Amino acid sequence: MNDSPDRTPQGRGRARANSGSGNGSDGGQWGNSGGWGGSGGGVNGRGDGSSNGSGGWGGQQWSTPPPSAPQPGVVPLRPLGVGEILDGAVSTTRLYWRTVLGVSAAVALGTQVAGTTVTGLWFRDVAGLNKLADPSTADLHEVLDAVGKSLGSLTVASLVGLVGTIIASAMLTVVVSRAVLGRPASVGDAWRDARPRLLALTGLFLLVPLLMAAAFAVGLAPGLVVAAGSDAGLSGDPSGGGAGLLGLGGLAGMAAAAWLWVRYSLAAPALMLEKQGVISAMRRSAKLVRGASWRIFGIQVLAAFIVFMIGSMAQIPTSFIDGIVTGESTMDHLTWTSLIINGVGAAIGSALALPITAGVTALLYMDQRIRRESLDIELARAAGM
Repeated sequence: MNDSPDRTPQGRGRARANSGSGNGSDGGQWGNSGGWGGSGGGVNGRGDGSSNGSGGWGGQQWSTPPPSAPQPGVVPLRPLGVGEILDGAVSTTRLYWRTVLGVSAAVALGTQVAGTTVTGLWFRDVAGLNKLADPSTADLHEVLDAVGKSLGSLTVASLVGLVGTIIASAMLTVVVSRAVLGRPASVGDAWRDARPRLLALTGLFLLVPLLMAAAFAVGLAPGLVVAAGSDAGLSGDPSGGGAGLLGLGGLAGMAAAAWLWVRYSLAAPALMLEKQGVISAMRRSAKLVRGASWRIFGIQVLAAFIVFMIGSMAQIPTSFIDGIVTGESTMDHLTWTSLIINGVGAAIGSALALPITAGVTALLYMDQRIRRESLDIELARAAGM
């Protein structure tokens, strides 16, 4: 965790800090750079920091306590704690629920309808897939047919989910950036600001997972090569070298993928709010994350756990209703009724989870810029404070 820079109370001689990335990044969503407060400092505007108050016990002078940080919106304009970041994401949803839930519900409903339709068309009758569990009863034609259905359905569902995630992240990041300043944003406002950045955000959301997948594949490669070169293969290698190397390589690949995820976790808000390109946003994220990787990793994992719990709790009532309506669940044959009921639960969970994910990421980005670049000065000026 990075220590915040030495901070002088607002309006008391604190010089403007450099908040750009060298390519015009300071002219983004949160206003232009600029100083805040005149020259001089200390109490009562005196440069020596002394007070005009009368002496206290033993002739000691009582200094005026520093003013609290301004808070025009959902979070105070100072380095934030973990609880304040989470509370800011929740407060944004609570104060601007029409816009936030309108965006997240529309995206969640659209993606879930597509996912349920794909599942119903490709996987509703899974008896054919269950045959593949017994190699003695599965021929080549059945294997190819099952693999084709699986790849086709997963591709469609993944593309629809990606589009929905991109739109929700873009629009909700705009809403959070305005909520920090205490300014509401309608769905139309969020869409107008987010629409020009959707293509670049799509590139970012494709590139980062590809890098993570490549890192994981590189970790697995040595074990796969050793296993393929041994006569016994993975399961029958007397020394277990191939399987052991594969396991170690998998762990190393997962660690590398997690490192890349944290390194570029702030690229989306940088791209949206600073109007950066894909590569520039990734470099910007790497710069902001440097030295605070473990803190950001912990907060992102905590947010992911909260999102998982929200989704699980949303699925409990629908699973109960599904059991009452359709009877005992079976994987031999899925009904449309069962798919729709469970899809409703998944859509509700996603609609509640999307604002948390986008809000935490945007506020982490703001927090890192406050700690490194004194963004709070710009935000206070933009808020008219």
